[in-house]
Amino acid sequence: MHVIQRGNNRGACFVHDRDRILYLSLLEEFGHECECHLHAYVLMTNHVHLLVSPAEARNVSQFMKDVAQRYAQYFNRSYKRTGSLWEGRFRSSIVDSEAYLLRCQRYIELNPVRAGMVAHPLAYAWSSYLANAEGDECSIVRPHPVYLALNSNAGLRRAAYRKLFDVPPSTRELEEIRAACRGGFVLGRPEFIADLEKRLGRRIASSHESRVRRKEVCPTVPRRGTCGLSPV
Repeated sequence: MHVIQRGNNRGACFVHDRDRILYLSLLEEFGHECECHLHAYVLMTNHVHLLVSPAEARNVSQFMKDVAQRYAQYFNRSYKRTGSLWEGRFRSSIVDSEAYLLRCQRYIELNPVRAGMVAHPLAYAWSSYLANAEGDECSIVRPHPVYLALNSNAGLRRAAYRKLFDVPPSTRELEEIRAACRGGFVLGRPEFIADLEKRLGRRIASSHESRVRRKEVCPTVPRRGTCGLSPV
């Protein structure tokens, strides 16, 4: 699941590095308690992005609630403020791991670059890029099997992962990821979405994705590629 939580009124959630360090420690603490494995993250000034695999879907809600409450208590106490720190409930989307996990990881770790804060994710200390791409020790990041499948050798795997950042995401890819999380829809291949909708008995794709899926079942229309993130 791709999770976004924003500061209330777009206000800052992090003022000093000690705030970020505390938030990361809470991700680790409650990640263990709620059985949520964190694959990627970025801490921006007024929001956070997380890529999480929960043991059960409902665990994410408890995980985010525990982290948000404990951190808000710390933040309000530290900066002598009152009221809500966060902009309501977090937003999230289910991610089709096979086709979109690496895209989503890249999207998350490129946030500081898109925001104009750094020229390359290597220069930003508060994301999972240093762990995933450079091998820096990070106890809160747990590699996903799709990431591990890039190569059985750790050094070659990191090199393959770094190559995914040589080409920036397309405008369409960015909008797909944003729209899915904004609307609480699934980010995935048409067949993946169709299978989930059948099992859940409800629509979980945006209207745009539903139209795309209907077109793609027609044999006269070429099917869209699945991942497009070849490491070579």
